Amino acid sequence: MSIEEIKAELVKLRREIKKHNKKYYEDDAPEISDFEFDKLMNRLKEIEAQYPEFITPTSPTQIVGGTARRTAGKLVPHDVPMLSLQDVFSRDEVENFVRDMTEKLDAPEFIVEEKIDGLSVALRYRNGELVQAITRGDGVTQGEDVTENVRVISDVVPKLVDAPSYLEIRGEVYMTKKNFELVNARQEHLGLKTFANPRNCAAGTLRQLDSRVVAERKLSMFVFNLQAVEGLELTSHTDAYEFMKRNGIKIIHDYAVCRTFDEVWSAIEKIGSYRENLDYDIDGAVVKVNDFTQREELGATSKVPRWSVAYKYPPDEKETVLKSIELSVGRTGRVTPTAIFEPVILNGTRVERATLHNQDFIDELDIRIGDTIRVYKSGEIIPKVSGVNIDKRPADAVPFKFPENCPVCGHKLEREEDAADFRCTNLSCPAQFENALLNFVGRPAMDIKGLGDTSIPKLLSEGYVHDISDIYRLHERRAELIDQKIFGREKNTDKILAAIEESKKNPPERLLTGLGIFGVGNAAAKDLIRHFGGIMQLSNATIEDLLNVPEIGGVTAKNIVDFFADESNKKLIEELKEMGLTLESDAPKIEGNSEISGKSFVLTGTLSKYKRNDAAKLIEERGGFVKGSVSKKTDYVICGEDPGSKLTKANELGIKVLSESEFEQLLGI
Repeated sequence: MSIEEIKAELVKLRREIKKHNKKYYEDDAPEISDFEFDKLMNRLKEIEAQYPEFITPTSPTQIVGGTARRTAGKLVPHDVPMLSLQDVFSRDEVENFVRDMTEKLDAPEFIVEEKIDGLSVALRYRNGELVQAITRGDGVTQGEDVTENVRVISDVVPKLVDAPSYLEIRGEVYMTKKNFELVNARQEHLGLKTFANPRNCAAGTLRQLDSRVVAERKLSMFVFNLQAVEGLELTSHTDAYEFMKRNGIKIIHDYAVCRTFDEVWSAIEKIGSYRENLDYDIDGAVVKVNDFTQREELGATSKVPRWSVAYKYPPDEKETVLKSIELSVGRTGRVTPTAIFEPVILNGTRVERATLHNQDFIDELDIRIGDTIRVYKSGEIIPKVSGVNIDKRPADAVPFKFPENCPVCGHKLEREEDAADFRCTNLSCPAQFENALLNFVGRPAMDIKGLGDTSIPKLLSEGYVHDISDIYRLHERRAELIDQKIFGREKNTDKILAAIEESKKNPPERLLTGLGIFGVGNAAAKDLIRHFGGIMQLSNATIEDLLNVPEIGGVTAKNIVDFFADESNKKLIEELKEMGLTLESDAPKIEGNSEISGKSFVLTGTLSKYKRNDAAKLIEERGGFVKGSVSKKTDYVICGEDPGSKLTKANELGIKVLSESEFEQLLGI
């Protein structure tokens, strides 16, 4: 790889890792498994080890944990850092750690214990009284005060019997699988959003401002480390555990004291053998040096202690028999295959369906109906298929191929050019139409409040709506709608009909978004209306005309031309126009100048004179377009202080980069 390719990969890895770190630590909503996250992090470490000159202070390898959030309470400084652990993924890596410790220390003992998947919290006791509980936060400088919420956790001891003058211990707050199911059942009953997994639920609950919610959801806590102690001599991890047990502190129940690598590995395998049967989630096994003096001798890096590692088990994976492949058609006509298989238990939940993405994915794994497939959970949430056990393949199994016709309407399927997806080309396909209506009335488009997942299917099943224009004829059938209670009582019916009428005033970019042309979302619709002035002018545009609009590529241009060439769509547009919907923009025509009008700009870094929104407004007032990312169609990149990866990409693509003063000259300021 070239240096530029290395830099580009570093930028991509750091961006991905920061995104997933935020999802995990701040949003409590991870999208990928720990195993997948660790693969990204290890690749970043590998590149930075080879090219240390490219390490930056803000790289994820230089930052501990997430960021403390002022939600549950005030921010509190850490007395003792709450560091993360070095992750290892293989038997060899564990053996290397044990060998390294044995070479550096005199006959070390090792503790092997479960790594609970929850939220890390430190408890502080003074003269036996629990005085403070804080989250990990950023792991080094500060965390959040969650004392009042922690007090209502039944596992937390409020007063110690055998009390030193000061004690700080660290544990993991978690939720049992049973309580998690009860919480989600209650959320669903109340019509509220359910939680993705017990870890998310525990983290979100602990940050609640109302401790009554915490008590109601019944959180639990295991303590796994002594952070600091005054007025009492404790010499080892096991010594500290014995003290905690005498005081009723709930410690990790199953731990092993080991002296050799074979003993360590045997303990790891034992935990792995029963982890699926636990009533709580674990995401690994921790190996740590027992003796506190030896720990102090080894010390820590800025991120991890040198005396401990966390072994991460591979994702839970099961074999099962593929019974069928179900094809579903989405709003845009995209056909998605789903594997239907004999149910298996993954991470404590029953699973019998998983996406197969597209024909290319099926071909790559050579998946056939009747095969024994391997299924795992990504991010402990989403079931995925990882492969096929060819040795168990039935003799009569044949390769799976998408049909020529749509499974819903029977219309011809077409494969997108240079893409893996098949689409139904029938714009009136029933499967597409329901989703198309939901898109049309949704918030990004016409935003007709009261029409949605419940009412749209009713309107379709009762025959009130056959195409989009029928929505604007519903007022003619008001009495029927009330009589049939399609929208409920009279008052609610009139409210929805008024919302439909009000939507006619929406600007044309909302209507264009609602038409559901593949590739035309909010941003593209806004750009197209600004460029052409309205939907009628757009309907007459050629592909060459459309390619003059920034960020509109060949595929999207063809989709737009094909949409407006269709006779049924022409009829729809005319009907919507006659019904009084807004098809033309009332924004004053922007004269601009030849240097700016129709040109695409990207802003990066911090400008000294302008806020980002103000600079964007100046460009748009003169007929230019402001985009969020750099592409071949970008005309100018405006560069302030501390620019990011956009500047690198601009240089790679040979796009003109302007300083702030050059930007002003271009604007004529």
